[in-house]
Amino acid sequence: MEEALVNIRGLTVEFRIPRGILRAVDNVDLDIYKGEVLGLAGESGCGKSVLAHAMLKIVDPNGYIKSGKVIFNLEGEKIDVLSLSKEALRKFRWSKAAIVFQGAMNSFNPLIRIGDHFIDTVEDHKGHVSKTSVFETASRLLKEVRLDANQVLRMFQHEMSGGMKQRSLIALSFILSPNFIILDEPTSALDVLTQKFIVKLLRDIHEKTGLTMLFITHDLAVLAEIADRIAIMYLGNIVEVADTESIFYDPKHPYTEALIKAIPSITGSLEDLRPLPGPVPDPVNPPSGCKFHPRCPKRMDICAKVKPKLVDVGGGHMVACHLYD
Repeated sequence: MEEALVNIRGLTVEFRIPRGILRAVDNVDLDIYKGEVLGLAGESGCGKSVLAHAMLKIVDPNGYIKSGKVIFNLEGEKIDVLSLSKEALRKFRWSKAAIVFQGAMNSFNPLIRIGDHFIDTVEDHKGHVSKTSVFETASRLLKEVRLDANQVLRMFQHEMSGGMKQRSLIALSFILSPNFIILDEPTSALDVLTQKFIVKLLRDIHEKTGLTMLFITHDLAVLAEIADRIAIMYLGNIVEVADTESIFYDPKHPYTEALIKAIPSITGSLEDLRPLPGPVPDPVNPPSGCKFHPRCPKRMDICAKVKPKLVDVGGGHMVACHLYD
């Protein structure tokens, strides 16, 4: 049996907006195993980033975690992140679980140099430390992400390209040797060649360190290169979880099938592309039962009435669909 590093149970996150209550994450159950790269995919706005942020109890001012638990199993200790005090939570973040935010452009303080970010992060968690030792560690990490440390540590964020900022942020996330790292669309807003480079870089780091990662993206092709398992999310719900090969070659949920068919093929004809039918439903007033049923070609009468549960259909392949009840 694989050992879970993170257990998410019944996690629900809501936001107050002028039109009412928007449930961005809806009663999610998910396990992340030690040493794996779990990919989290779905259309834009399905709740991927909200789920990731809630794991570290980071919620926007108009949002709140309504219910659920996020348990980290670290060195024989179970840590319920959502019940930690403010000070304990501050110490937990970055030292035990770090996050590379989607907007690397906005992740650095524009008034201080990149080297000062490394020093401030270490001092905030460990107290006064030798700047020389911090710079030595930072230089090693920057070298691993293929950057010239002597140059980068002296730079301000406005002097760096998007790819340099992204790699510097990845290096900064490793400075305290966390057990778990969340990568929230680390290749967004980058050109194709830089995306390819960063994915290869992360894969190499994972193979070298065995670090547990949650890789969030809407690009399934990226996950094919790096993920061990993939979780598919739709309107705040996890609808399918399986190993990467099964997701691509034996998808069970009609939504996953639709996502796969919407990916252009290098060898196939563009006429074979099948975009998802219909618009995404209003998240403030979602459909009853299975939220995907208005767009599903395989819908049945029960789909509009009863929300399907996430069940194991064999070999750890989880799917929430009435076709497999």
